[in-house]
Amino acid sequence: MSVKRRFKQVDVFTAQPLKGNPLAVVLDATGMSDEQMAAFARWTNLSETTFVLPATEANADYWVRIFTPGGELPFAGHPTLGTAHALLESGLLPKTAGQLIQQCGVGLVKVKLLSEGGLAFAAPDATINVLKNEHYPLLDDAIHHAARAADSEAFVVDMGIRWLVVRINSAEECLQVKANSAALAELQEQAGVNGLAIYGPHPQGAELDYEVRALLVEQSQLVEDPVTGSANACLARVLSQQNFPDGGSTSSQYRVRQGTVLQRDGRVFVNYDCQDQPWIGGETRTLIDGSLNI
Repeated sequence: MSVKRRFKQVDVFTAQPLKGNPLAVVLDATGMSDEQMAAFARWTNLSETTFVLPATEANADYWVRIFTPGGELPFAGHPTLGTAHALLESGLLPKTAGQLIQQCGVGLVKVKLLSEGGLAFAAPDATINVLKNEHYPLLDDAIHHAARAADSEAFVVDMGIRWLVVRINSAEECLQVKANSAALAELQEQAGVNGLAIYGPHPQGAELDYEVRALLVEQSQLVEDPVTGSANACLARVLSQQNFPDGGSTSSQYRVRQGTVLQRDGRVFVNYDCQDQPWIGGETRTLIDGSLNI
C-alpha cells in the first residue's frame, strides 16, 4: 500500500530558478526501506535525492540519508543546504535559533542561516593527501593534458566523499578542459576518489574568485555536476592548507562560479571563521512543492 509523503524539489546554489543544482527531498521518509529509497533516487535520476527521518542523536534537528542513482553517500554538500531549506520552509523550528544540526553518515553537520540570505554548512573535517606520483600521467590523460598549475600539487581530499582537487592555470582554461572518460574512470578507481574537482582563478579584481568544475564517471557515463557543495568544501580545505595562495587570510572569503559549461550559473560563497573553519554557502529556491505516493 502506498503512503502519501511530502515532497519538494529545490534548486540549490542559485538565486535564479533553473540555474543551480536540483535536489529531490522526501520530507517524511519514516517507514521507507533502503530499497525504496534507492529505487526512488534512481527514478528521479537527479545527482542526489534526500530522505528526512527523525534524528537519533540528541543534539540533531533531523537525520538525512543521501542517495545518488548509484547508491548512498555519507555526506554531500548541495543536499545538505537543499534539505535544510526544505525543512525550514516546511516549518521546522531549530533547537538552536539561527542554526540547524544535520545528522548524516559523517556525523553532525552544522547549517546556519545567513543574515544576508541563504544558508551555509560547516565543511566537515577532512584528510588531505597529495596524489601519488604514479597517478599523475593518468590525471593528465583524464583532462587531455590541460594546463595544470605547475606550482600546485593535486590533492585527494576525503570528507566522507572523496574528491581529487586539481588547480588549472586560469578560470578560462578550466572552462576549456575536455574530460577523457576512460582515463577518468581508471583514475577514480586507482586513486580511490568519487570524482575530479578542477578549479582555476579568475583575474584579480573580478567579481568572482574561482571557476570550479566537478567531473566524474558514474554508471559508466561521464557526468559533470552543476554545482557541488562537497567539492567546494574540499577545495576550501585545500586552500586553507596552502595558506590561501591567492591572497586570503584566516578570515578570508571568496566566491565561486560553477556550472557554466552546462548553461547553469551556480554561485558558492565561502567564508572562514576565526578558527579557520570554512562555511560553504549559497541561496536556494523551491521549484516543486507537493506530495508523492510511494
